[in-house]
Amino acid sequence: MWIFIGLGNPGSKYEKTRHNLGFMAVDRIAGTGDWKEQHKALVQKIVLDGHTVILAKPQTFMNLSGESVQALLSWHKVPVDHLVVFSDDIALDCGRIRIRPQGSHGGQNGLRSIIEKIGDGFARVRLGAGKPPAGWDTADWVLSKISAEDQPLCQQALAKIPEVCGSILKSGVTATMGKYNGPN
Repeated sequence: MWIFIGLGNPGSKYEKTRHNLGFMAVDRIAGTGDWKEQHKALVQKIVLDGHTVILAKPQTFMNLSGESVQALLSWHKVPVDHLVVFSDDIALDCGRIRIRPQGSHGGQNGLRSIIEKIGDGFARVRLGAGKPPAGWDTADWVLSKISAEDQPLCQQALAKIPEVCGSILKSGVTATMGKYNGPN
């Protein structure tokens, strides 16, 4: 069993914002079933390429995501190396994907919260949110709606998510990195 976590903020106010790219990624692989509440998250169980996968979107707001992730891993008895977290990354241009088997939070508060709760030994798929323009506060930037100019680039990256997930399950994170990580 695997757990795929999409990071974002709950509520219609945050839909289609850069910070919710993780939610959007998980939505790309979600089945047609209903989401149910479990451990401060919306969850859905699917079968992807023969593997049972729990999809989750923590509803704790970004900077407390670790609470939900820790509870889900414990409840489902899933080891940390079978956790994949999808998040936005302002260090990547819109449309870019960067996959890592583990590492730092890179300033992303959702990843920071998860690392504080369970350590850094989980895979992450970062989706480019683009750098804030001059004069923009970083928080305002990530909480802004994706612009019409950036929308097609983000959609291109999101369209690759089902393939990325299948590759992680079939070939592992390292092989998937070699296939999907591109220059920034």
